[in-house]
Amino acid sequence: MLQIEKAFSTTRVMRSLTGLDLSAFNQLLITFDLVHQKETKRESKAKKRLMGGGRIHSLITSKEKLFYILFYMKTYPTYDLAGFLFGVDRSQTCRWVQELLPILEKTLDRELVLPKRKIRSIEEFLTYFPSVEDIFIDGTERAVQRPTKSKRQRKHYSGKKKRHSKKNIVVTTQKKEILILTKTKSGSQHDMRMLRKSELPQNIPKEVTSWVDSGFQGLDKETQATVMIPSKKSKNKLLTKKQKQDNYLISGLRVCNEQAIGGMKRLRSTTDVLRNKSDLIADQLMLNAAGIWNFYLKTT
Repeated sequence: MLQIEKAFSTTRVMRSLTGLDLSAFNQLLITFDLVHQKETKRESKAKKRLMGGGRIHSLITSKEKLFYILFYMKTYPTYDLAGFLFGVDRSQTCRWVQELLPILEKTLDRELVLPKRKIRSIEEFLTYFPSVEDIFIDGTERAVQRPTKSKRQRKHYSGKKKRHSKKNIVVTTQKKEILILTKTKSGSQHDMRMLRKSELPQNIPKEVTSWVDSGFQGLDKETQATVMIPSKKSKNKLLTKKQKQDNYLISGLRVCNEQAIGGMKRLRSTTDVLRNKSDLIADQLMLNAAGIWNFYLKTT
């Protein structure tokens, strides 16, 4: 069985296995333990068997459980490999993921680092992000296994990536903090269509500037906010020198968005080909990864 205590020997090992250093892990553990105890008490009331009955759990402490779920998200092992490392059957490692991902999500929410999923009004935007003056919007995709049914194949096939994928829209700040992460959708949807469905354009305050790439053409017509978008070259009209300079400036400022997405994708559970068949698990992995990135920024 994997000796977890060895992972706490150095910060380098902890970062490579969990994505967090020792101090950040211990800080997150305090909140995780509180949430876990609350969830355990709630489940024990619904169970007929008394607490302590049944087979002894391989992950006993909250520390071990937090390490496991962070280890799973960082390294993304198969259930067979995780079962081999932790000395249990593959079915148990699957149940751990299903059990611990929601607890980690609630923990990150308590730490106030979990991105919002949807903004329903301008007032709500100003309540959540009162000091934000600029937002950076972009889409991110991750590969999935090729679906067996032809209908799902067409639904998930991304013409941009030339493979089957799932997609999210990510809204960040200049400090690389992820503010909003939309629900995970099939990769065939266009970025602008997903943004329109999220109802975000009409709920951005006019004093907030939105920085986007050329995939969001038409956004300026759907929002009262200022939109900074690169000019596109047409077949019969080349870009002027000023337009090229403006495009260069916009691209340079939008780097923070790419860096935020890259920070979220430090975890292999968001970059490797998605093996989890459940759409719920796929969405939870992305949301928790964004929350872990925001927590990393908060603690460094």
